[in-house]
Amino acid sequence: MEGGLGGNGAPASPSSSPSSSTSTAPSITVEEWRGSSTTELSRTAILTADRSHLTLYRSGSRWDDLGRKILEAFIPEGFPGSVTPDYVPFQVWDSLQGVSTYIRSMLSTQALLSAIGVGEKSATVIGATFQWFLRDFTGMLGGILFTFYQGSNLDSSAKMWRLVADFMNDLGMLMDLVSPLWPSAFIVIVCLGSLSRAFTGVAGGATRAALTQHFALQNNAADISAKESSQETVATMVGMTLGMLLAHITMGNPLAIWFSFLSLTMFHIYANYKAVSCLSLTTLNSERSSILLQYYMQNRTVLSPQEVSRREHIFPVWTIWGRPGNAKSLHHCIHLGVKASTLGHSDMMELTGTASSHYKKVNYLLMERKGVIRVIIHKEATSDDILQSFFHALILANLTGKAKSLHTESRLWMEEHYHDFIAKLKSAGWATERLLSGSIVWRALWALSPSEEKIN
Repeated sequence: MEGGLGGNGAPASPSSSPSSSTSTAPSITVEEWRGSSTTELSRTAILTADRSHLTLYRSGSRWDDLGRKILEAFIPEGFPGSVTPDYVPFQVWDSLQGVSTYIRSMLSTQALLSAIGVGEKSATVIGATFQWFLRDFTGMLGGILFTFYQGSNLDSSAKMWRLVADFMNDLGMLMDLVSPLWPSAFIVIVCLGSLSRAFTGVAGGATRAALTQHFALQNNAADISAKESSQETVATMVGMTLGMLLAHITMGNPLAIWFSFLSLTMFHIYANYKAVSCLSLTTLNSERSSILLQYYMQNRTVLSPQEVSRREHIFPVWTIWGRPGNAKSLHHCIHLGVKASTLGHSDMMELTGTASSHYKKVNYLLMERKGVIRVIIHKEATSDDILQSFFHALILANLTGKAKSLHTESRLWMEEHYHDFIAKLKSAGWATERLLSGSIVWRALWALSPSEEKIN
């Protein structure tokens, strides 16, 4: 290596004697580091070379390197710095519930095949094929109907729908297991089970995408999704193996089958609850916005995503566990994106006054009727306008029954505190770019006579 540095870091002298040039022969040392993030690097080797030989020193053994390569097939690149802190606990519980699911699927599939007639001489191929086709057809139709009915709401309540999806999967497996008990109603039972699993497929897939985006800190959603697929494959293999073993052990013993199935189902529900409870989402939906605003109005500080996660409800509102109890859930009384054609004459007269006095500078209108706040969104409203309109509606709902002039006091609060509130949300790690809500498809454009001038 010509022009290199001597052993002491100084340039080699051209007039040096042969003996002295040997002692000051140029050399170089190169360190090898491994890692996808500059903060998560580890040294793996040191190379030292001079004119006569090369020295290589490796950190760790080849077995360590092999284990690291195998592990890379299951964890995202740059882990743990490339994912959120709640990634590991969620994946642990999610893998455990996945194993439970595949163990139970062996029991339910065994019962379903028995009900169809597999192994019986009297069973016909065309009969079994028709029953299986009708089962799958019902599931496909149910998936389309569920997407039509709830598709736009899955992103805003990812934690709740994730829990509902797994519960519907449990219900579908239960239907398969009980299908042999009522041969006369077999088709109806298996179709209901297929319908339940169709809901699971739609809700589970949609919420999984939302959670993947949450985990990705370095725009690595595709990598996280791929590694999660590997994790799920391992959970499937383990679950199928244990399921086949359990099915063999419990064969011909209905009591053992039902005890195993119900025990695994209870564990599955618990594991799903723990997995969802671990999540600390930073996006703003209606409930998290309500929790944050009410706390800010009382303390002038904002809660962290972890603190809000412990306060929000993850069970559906139609269950006894999802009822808010004593907590004041303001978001339930807000209707965002109201159709203008549903307004009556008294509503229009009310808008005549409020639009000209309280909502001149914003792209929305608010109306209050018996504690219900209706929000009319302007045709040119942006995502920031929609977020502001929802927080303004929350203020209006909170002042209902307390203030003499709702619109005046709510507008003054927004003018004095809203920008400070949003700034504190951003500093606490909340994503304030948009409000996760159902699709807002109805907008309006309004003007006041006699000038017919549009209000902006």
